[in-house]
Amino acid sequence: MNQVPIVDFSAFTREDASEEERKRTAADVIDAFKNVGFLYLSGHGVSEDLVNETFNWSSKLFALPHETKMLAPHPPDGAYHRGYSGVGKEKVGQIDPTKEKGVVTSRKVPDVKESYEIGDETDMKLPNIWLPDDALPGFRAFTTKFYARMTLLARQLLLALGVGLDLPDPEFLLKAHTQERYQLRLLHYPPVPTKELRQGEKERIAAHTDFGTLTLLFQDSVGGLEVASPTDPTIFLPVAPIPGTVVVNVGDMLQRWTNDVFRSTMHRVRAPPPAQGEGDVTMPRYSIPFFISADDGTIVSCLPGCEGKMGPKYEPVNSREWSDARLRATY
Repeated sequence: MNQVPIVDFSAFTREDASEEERKRTAADVIDAFKNVGFLYLSGHGVSEDLVNETFNWSSKLFALPHETKMLAPHPPDGAYHRGYSGVGKEKVGQIDPTKEKGVVTSRKVPDVKESYEIGDETDMKLPNIWLPDDALPGFRAFTTKFYARMTLLARQLLLALGVGLDLPDPEFLLKAHTQERYQLRLLHYPPVPTKELRQGEKERIAAHTDFGTLTLLFQDSVGGLEVASPTDPTIFLPVAPIPGTVVVNVGDMLQRWTNDVFRSTMHRVRAPPPAQGEGDVTMPRYSIPFFISADDGTIVSCLPGCEGKMGPKYEPVNSREWSDARLRATY
């Protein structure tokens, strides 16, 4: 049974919505983040045609010869998340999110996936690493357009959180997040022997939490995303693809910001459902996550109204230093 709720977000994506409609929608988002840490967002305003076209570009990108993709290599420094990473480059692990800089990976097996990272085109600290234009004509122009569209949705979500949490300044979180620390990732999971995935000999993406503020995820029809049950974290439930929705989940930074009011829930990518993975190898899978992180230098401390009876659980932390330590541990 799927325990991830569906929230209609159209009150924040259309101009004629009333204040009461927006408050109800924001309350639904808050409730989902408190109880599950995940939700499906419908009415998000990103057209199905645009999403499908992004998947098409992703497929064309990863179909290129390896030597062509390596013309835009991910730098050795894991904190510089740009460009192409080949299969086995990244090892997604898990740390204790209560620690400021104590990063401990929980696994040694690299993930069986390849990825391409894109950030804000105006970010001079971490400039994008692009393929030569003639390697995949139109790719840069299109993905830059898609990045801008996702940025708009990210800002609408951050505003909804401020409304739902009844912050003194509803735009507080919005003001703490500019395009500077957003990241678009194109992911390809190539075919893998089904037996090796089901027996844990190889991983698509191991169980982990995200470490930023929010993650938005479009996934193809293949499936494989699983989220820890709210009632028993040892049980993982499938988050099946639902057409017309985007999956949204809380990251460690937002859990910390809300003093554990929100859940940053463990999730993983495993073998597809049996109906699609009965052969010797799995089907290839594509997904498009968009990561939302706070601006450089943001000091993350307990939000007003989230103190609880015992007060703040965490010391204030510099968002950039904390997230960079996490990034470096994955490479």
